[in-house]
Amino acid sequence: MKKVALSLIMTALLAACASTPVPTTTPADNSGSTNTSTTQPSTTPATVDLTQGTTKSFTELTDPNSILSNRRVYFDFDSFIVRPDFHELVQAHAKYLNTHKDAKIILQGHTDERGTAEYNLALGQKRADSVRKMMNVLGVPDSQIETVSFGEERPLEAGDSDAIRERNRRAEIVYNGESAQ
Repeated sequence: MKKVALSLIMTALLAACASTPVPTTTPADNSGSTNTSTTQPSTTPATVDLTQGTTKSFTELTDPNSILSNRRVYFDFDSFIVRPDFHELVQAHAKYLNTHKDAKIILQGHTDERGTAEYNLALGQKRADSVRKMMNVLGVPDSQIETVSFGEERPLEAGDSDAIRERNRRAEIVYNGESAQ
């Protein structure tokens, strides 16, 4: 329960953060008058590590050409075993965490809508724990990983087709200061 509350608090804090435009002054034109305007600064992807209070640019994590930009591990129906086609993804994130000891993640376990709410919360937790254990074997300490289950409460898509259910059976890797994709 503490993990869910912490996750909700972190989400609320992240939502409260907003960027504000920086006023800039343009140089005087040929008529001798000055032109003052407010423009939006260009932004680069950055995350805030709420535990440190500093802004860090995780370009490796946000580069769409990098495997690290993929954050979802999908599971078969009623299973919490990491599928072999997602081993490389988990290994890449474990390697990143091993080389960036200040980075921390939350593994969010999710299920489709089939089953009771209690069963789905337990299955979502097992899915998050399964990814955590795999990362532990790859050298990532528990101090860098937190797990939480949302069960069926946060589907990627609503619906009851097999394809939609398959996309909802997942664990998401969320770095501190980021929200789920």
